[in-house]
Amino acid sequence: MQKRQSIFLGLVACCLVLSFIACKKTAKDAATDVTAAQDNTMAETNYNDANNMVDLAAATGVSFSFRTETGSNTARIEEVLGTCATVSVDTVARKITIDFGATDCTGPDLRKRRGKVIATWTGSYRTPGTVINITFDNYFVNNNQIMGTHKTTNMGLVNGNLVYKIEVDGSIKKPIGGTITWKSTRERAWTAGMNTPSNPLDDEYSITGTASGTTVLGTSYSINITQPLVRKMSCYFFESGKIELTPTGGSTMTLDYGNTGCDAKATVSVGPLSYNIDLF
Repeated sequence: MQKRQSIFLGLVACCLVLSFIACKKTAKDAATDVTAAQDNTMAETNYNDANNMVDLAAATGVSFSFRTETGSNTARIEEVLGTCATVSVDTVARKITIDFGATDCTGPDLRKRRGKVIATWTGSYRTPGTVINITFDNYFVNNNQIMGTHKTTNMGLVNGNLVYKIEVDGSIKKPIGGTITWKSTRERAWTAGMNTPSNPLDDEYSITGTASGTTVLGTSYSINITQPLVRKMSCYFFESGKIELTPTGGSTMTLDYGNTGCDAKATVSVGPLSYNIDLF
């Protein structure tokens, strides 16, 4: 009887150990998934913001200058770029430089930026076939160094909306060590605000497409936008949309930007588990 009891207790202990190991593995897999979502969101946000800033400069043409509010229907570009960015347009070289300076500048979205975002263009922003190339010169956001190339091609009207093909081959070096890589091909439809060029803050875009990358931990992943990402220029974050993200060797998860309007929140779901993440 005592021998049977010892065997039983041994089996229970073994099961507890195996359960503990399994729980640790599940927790680790979930953490890896969340890291992939966070790193992808960081890349998505920063390259989209660079696109938006250059769009504002390009859309205003050769006489770009910071606007002052002259009426309820006229936006102030400072609301997007902040007041410490210097913007210059070289019409001969077809070059736009957005310079945040050598020290951190806190923007209206509370992100700290320094360095330069540089763009060149081949034609008018609204002309089909125009290509805008963006590069970065010692450009940092919240001490994360944004690097790589960003290409925008005007694809013309599709279903009544101007559509831009966005191709990014980028990397982000984090201050704590490690580098995120991110490649994407997107279509960005201009769904609202085309007829009010004096008010860029009423512009709205719908974004679809795919991307792939590696996290700061070295985990590779692929993503697909299953519900278009909606970005309004009056908001600093995606307002809605869903992404499916699959880490190599991991479970597919859903990154949901919600539908509650302009906030800095998103939700990551992995099977029955759900996590909240911050978009800053």
